[in-house]
Amino acid sequence: MVETIALGFDALELNPLIARAIEDAGYKEPTPVQAAAIPAFRSGNDVIVQAQTGTGKTAAFGIPIVEVIDPSVSGVQALVLAPTRELATQIHAELTRLAKYREIGICAVYGGAPIKAQVDAIPHSAVVVGTPGRILDLVRRRHLNLATVSILVLDEADRMLDMGFLPDVEQIIRCTPRGRQTGLFSATITTLVRRLAARYMRNPESITIAAEERTVSTVRQLYYEVAERDKAAALIEVIEREEPQSAIIFCHTQVAVDRVTRQMERRRLPVRSIHGSLSQQERERTLNDFRDGTVRYLVATNLAARGLDILHVSHVINYDIPEDAETYVHRIGRTARMGRHGTAITFVGEWDRDAFPAIQKVAGDNLEAGRLDLYTPGQ
Repeated sequence: MVETIALGFDALELNPLIARAIEDAGYKEPTPVQAAAIPAFRSGNDVIVQAQTGTGKTAAFGIPIVEVIDPSVSGVQALVLAPTRELATQIHAELTRLAKYREIGICAVYGGAPIKAQVDAIPHSAVVVGTPGRILDLVRRRHLNLATVSILVLDEADRMLDMGFLPDVEQIIRCTPRGRQTGLFSATITTLVRRLAARYMRNPESITIAAEERTVSTVRQLYYEVAERDKAAALIEVIEREEPQSAIIFCHTQVAVDRVTRQMERRRLPVRSIHGSLSQQERERTLNDFRDGTVRYLVATNLAARGLDILHVSHVINYDIPEDAETYVHRIGRTARMGRHGTAITFVGEWDRDAFPAIQKVAGDNLEAGRLDLYTPGQ
């Protein structure tokens, strides 16, 4: 018999085996979305949750899923749909952490990877996480039977529909039993999301995490006025001053990502880049190296700002200013995850005067002006 772990999660009365896994993962207190969504999802009712990236929503549906799965029952019991391969991989990793002591088979299926290994994993999996295209492909080939699914989760629903997956998502939903429980998680509740919920959900309970909580207090937010030509020097000074344990450095374009990466490599910094031109295998290898600490710095386009669940990121550096306030929120959401503390630093160049006020508005009093001792803009 396993004793109950005394955690900040104790009020949720979790399965002791899951409480152990949460303790191993280093989670201390449930985030607002977890505190609200876990009891609602456990009730068996359909749930619509509006919450930003970085609020801990994967565990909000992951904990109820791994609690209710019966390892002795054959067939797929839970299906999680995600818009991207990266997010599917991250959800799979999180569910695997949560199910560490429960002997539950969990697999991830997505395009851009060999299908045979995914097909071989399905018969041994009670939970399948995947992208709509690959899920539908497997269903059509009769490698995946959704008739036994009792829980369906649509994660990042707004993004999934924006990417044109609505027809695929609807076909997948119609392959699942009518009596299933459905959870819909989305950063925004768009018209398409509302229509999908009205069509396929039964009296869903709605949970909204207030917009004021989007830039959490555990993120230290700084900005530096930096002339465009001096950003490379400013970046090195920030790294030397802050000494990040791990940092994601955001640029607008792939060309900028490659240039900044080369500049950091010349300084012999442990850095790698990630953007849309890399193969799935290259991206996965880079992200795995970043997670395990082999790579300390990750230079990225907005591909990594949303849909990737990377824990333990101490710093986010906006080398190029975010295009809008929403992108700023998604980027800085890569740090201070699951109640941890983090730092977000933004460089404001001479061409950024139009974009910066929107960021100041969303950050409010949390955004502080900084000064670089060894650097003066314009010199």
